[in-house]
Amino acid sequence: MDLESYFIKQFEDKIIGDDGALVDGFIYSKDAFFENVHFKKEWLTYKEIATKAMLVNISDAFAMGAKPLYALLSVAMPKDITKQEAKELAKGFNQVAKKYGIKIIGGDTISNTKLDITITIISKTKKPLFRKGLKQNHLLAYTGVLGDSQKDLKKLFSGKKVYKNSKFKAPILRDRFIFTCKKYFSCGMDISDGLFSDLEKLHKINKLGFFFFRAIKKEIGCSGEEYEMVFGFDKRYKKAIISKAKQTRTPITIFAQARRKSYKNRCKRHHFG
Repeated sequence: MDLESYFIKQFEDKIIGDDGALVDGFIYSKDAFFENVHFKKEWLTYKEIATKAMLVNISDAFAMGAKPLYALLSVAMPKDITKQEAKELAKGFNQVAKKYGIKIIGGDTISNTKLDITITIISKTKKPLFRKGLKQNHLLAYTGVLGDSQKDLKKLFSGKKVYKNSKFKAPILRDRFIFTCKKYFSCGMDISDGLFSDLEKLHKINKLGFFFFRAIKKEIGCSGEEYEMVFGFDKRYKKAIISKAKQTRTPITIFAQARRKSYKNRCKRHHFG
């Protein structure tokens, strides 16, 4: 068992294991966005850092079919940050919150040697979408185009620049498609660790493997921080989902079928090596 899974297992509870935790009709989700772990300051402006930190957290709410309502921010700021930089950081948080109708209700700020952000999103849904629910012979699909985030990350590491609308800088959230099609999905989650790694989570919780319709290249399947949606559905709903995808201008790729077989993740783990 890897260290991350081992640590999480110490707090084993039936509500742990999805993109968020369902408690009394509310979904609670939390993600960290740390300097020199998730980003370098030379890659992103302060506004872009706050924007991405918000988007990756909101993605978890949408992945569970929930509407985000409130956010709690924890921001550890370097001692040398200027007032203008702090203003830009706040601007990024506020603009994304306003776009998605989220109210920032508090949190904590501390002094630190680098910029570290954690955000808690509180959302609401009458019918949550879980990772568990996939059945044998259900089809699997993902939204968008995978692989670009890892490509851009490699460019940044090599000292090159990426476009302003790069998915690494500002993930594309698929809320319109998810809320339109949620009733057809048997399971779903956002792709944060890479398609192959996140399929491993679906494999473990549903005890099913996957028959791939065609080979998926490693640079596509192992690309993390995509924040696209991977979901399962009964083949009866295929036509309806394709139609809704066109209506919401959401590219989708139907790539596999759930089968009773083993599954092996071909990617290196993003956390702890």
